[in-house]
Amino acid sequence: MTHYGTLRLWAALLTFVGVLAMLGATIGAIVWAFEVDGFWQTLGVLLIGVPVAVFLATLPIALAQAMRAIADVGDTVSAR
Repeated sequence: MTHYGTLRLWAALLTFVGVLAMLGATIGAIVWAFEVDGFWQTLGVLLIGVPVAVFLATLPIALAQAMRAIADVGDTVSAR
């Protein structure tokens, strides 16, 4: 039995939020690319704006992985 169920629950919630953020960033980037005027602005959105948006959208997923790792370490240490 694990003592880190709450931590794992928050990790699952953050993973769900991260997936929604990734979908939102993707849809937002597509809309943003269509809304700007000119070739260079569109290229700037695609080469600078989209990678930054996707990176920021993945932060909840990275935090969830860290929480799962902490829970795994805690379970391993408490089992000994």
